[in-house]
Amino acid sequence: MNKNLDYSINPMIQSLCKEPEEFTKADIMRFVVNHEIRIINFRYAASDGELKTLNFPVTDMSYLESILTYGERVDGSSLFPYIPADSSDLYVVPRFSTAYVDPFAEIPTLGLLCSYFTKDGQPLETSPQYILHKAEAVFHEKTGYSFQAMGELEFYIIGQPVTCYHIEDQKGYHESTPYAKNEAFRCEAMKMIAEVGGRIKYGHCEVGNFEYEGRNYEQNEIEFLPDDVETAADQLLLAKWILRTLSVQYGLEITFAPKVCEGKAGSGLHFHTRIMGDNGSMMMSNGKLSVQAHKAIAGYLKCAAALTAFGNRIPESYFRLVPHQEAPTVICWGDRNRSALVRVPLGWTGEGNMLAKANPLEIGKDFEMPDKQTVELRSADGSADIYLMMAGLVVAARIGFEMDDVSKFTDATYINGNINAPENAAKLATLQSLPESCPESADALQATRSFFEAYYVFPASIIDATIADLKSKK
Repeated sequence: MNKNLDYSINPMIQSLCKEPEEFTKADIMRFVVNHEIRIINFRYAASDGELKTLNFPVTDMSYLESILTYGERVDGSSLFPYIPADSSDLYVVPRFSTAYVDPFAEIPTLGLLCSYFTKDGQPLETSPQYILHKAEAVFHEKTGYSFQAMGELEFYIIGQPVTCYHIEDQKGYHESTPYAKNEAFRCEAMKMIAEVGGRIKYGHCEVGNFEYEGRNYEQNEIEFLPDDVETAADQLLLAKWILRTLSVQYGLEITFAPKVCEGKAGSGLHFHTRIMGDNGSMMMSNGKLSVQAHKAIAGYLKCAAALTAFGNRIPESYFRLVPHQEAPTVICWGDRNRSALVRVPLGWTGEGNMLAKANPLEIGKDFEMPDKQTVELRSADGSADIYLMMAGLVVAARIGFEMDDVSKFTDATYINGNINAPENAAKLATLQSLPESCPESADALQATRSFFEAYYVFPASIIDATIADLKSKK
């Protein structure tokens, strides 16, 4: 018996006694029979970044095997604006590793995320999910490393006004009940996200809290654990769906909007990343950031302005990217620095035995600091196309590995302290600013589109469509 699998909260893992990446068609069919599943949901993201659903009744085993084997056809022109109506048929084919039991369905239901294929049975080159797949494949081919990521999903929960135990305005960070009003909701949401395959690190109240027009706004965050970049994107997509769906049952409203009120904390979608080798993380070397980590940072900074095209897709995005709001405004990086665009958070790199110091009975027992180091990009928000944004991050990391002047570049953009503090005014003047609007973001993508189109990762049509969309948003 594998205790890790046996104790998993994911009913698919518990029942099949294997990790999701090992699921086969036979496994899915056996689970359907053993658990009396009567509905299969194919789910896939469209151009708006939201999940779409196709329901199949499980009427007999032959039909079940047919849809799991061959998928189904859909109208691509209704899912993606750049697909013409006169040649719009696409196939959607399930990825068995993404199978999950629907936590909301009254009828026992199994959901699977799908990939798009053309009439010729080839992957749809313009599918955001496939673009991410290509980006990671090229990164691995060119560097020999793999790419992991995870998201920090920030959102406001909007509910009835607070009648007691008020929190001081903009002081909600890590608040507990009874001051925090939505901890039970957040915990149930995390349980559901974990049940469908999300690997969650933790959840907590965030800084933002205020009342407006008789309603309470409470900011929360759910942060994930690093995973391979494609799986990490799938997890975020499902998490947003669960949060919205569960909020309806609670009589609440969820918003991932980057800015909901002037002067109040905005919500970001920060991405932590790390470079992985055959033997684990490559982020640290002799207690310091590795060469590989510095290359990735350089790539993020070099591509930062263009990345807003995928991560900051609405005008409200740029109301969040203002000084003194723990949101980046210029292209720089720093250690533990929340005013920087790229932050190197604490990574358990010290030598002290914290366990024994906190727990004297552990003195003398083996203690070794793990390599949990990540690098965080702080510009994106909830308007991001998750797959394209993560694909852009992978491309940016690859660009960093291709740069010759990495140390010169990172030295010039490093900041130790609050970049917006008066004493750093001279340094601030030397740094490039992030775009301040959707059209400026479009210009930045146009200027560096060759980075993303290289090796046919991003199709030119996707870059064109992204630029046109941003240009239309004044």
